[in-house]
Amino acid sequence: MRLVVVLALVGCAGTSRGPVIALRPACAMGTYWDGAACKPRGNGAALIARGKEALAKQDVEQAKAPLEAADRGGPLDHESNITLWEQRGIAAAYLDDEKTATTAFDMLLALDPSHFLSYTLSPKATFVFEKVRNDIQLRGAPALDVNWPAGQKVGDPVPLDVEVIADPKQFFKRATVFVRTRGEPEWHAADVTLGKARNTRITLPPVKAQKPVSLELFLRAYDARGNEVHAWAHPLRPREIPLRYDPPTPWYRKWWVIGIAGTAAALGTGITVYALTIAPPDKVEGTAVVE
Repeated sequence: MRLVVVLALVGCAGTSRGPVIALRPACAMGTYWDGAACKPRGNGAALIARGKEALAKQDVEQAKAPLEAADRGGPLDHESNITLWEQRGIAAAYLDDEKTATTAFDMLLALDPSHFLSYTLSPKATFVFEKVRNDIQLRGAPALDVNWPAGQKVGDPVPLDVEVIADPKQFFKRATVFVRTRGEPEWHAADVTLGKARNTRITLPPVKAQKPVSLELFLRAYDARGNEVHAWAHPLRPREIPLRYDPPTPWYRKWWVIGIAGTAAALGTGITVYALTIAPPDKVEGTAVVE
């Protein structure tokens, strides 16, 4: 079983066509796709870890510099991005800078609406965080979904609709759909530009298999700087698209075999009717008179 590494247009009448996008190998952990190749992410994650360590020791001043520099340390993966804004918010709250803490926690909850702070933190941080969380629940958080028609099968292209449900911060600039046939070790990636349209359609290539299979997929969305700002599903818990398998039609049931058989039957019937009703007899009965 293998996934053909090419994307096709949707061929159904009355269905909007998606862009032709080539699947590429997914970048390894610690790297990111810059539009042409996989590149190292930089030292952003290391700076965040340094700032978090200092903050855990209550050394807020020592934590500020690496946390501020981390934002310039190359595009961040989703988990690192969440940690950065969490730590920035905590640091600002500890310094009684409620405005900066509010901004940081607002970004944190845009990245991860279900996030919670540890109950062991100072009320200076948890109070501001809860206030921001209540505000976001009222106005809504960024949201993105991926949908596909039911009844997909082996050998057919699989259309996907990437739907931007809400983007209050306007940071959904592009996305990458990661896909593989269940059981494959490696992921493939399809890059999608998220424009002003609510829905963006792409089509996954057909899967070649001799039995029912499933496609596994997850998605990451990015801001203009390449930071991961939204996660849909997870490589360890991907969504699945079941593909049914329809066995090929046996040769004796193919239309041309049936057509030939039907023609032969009709021809045989015609010959029989001719022989019985139309063809002249091989003997002529009568009486000869000699004068």
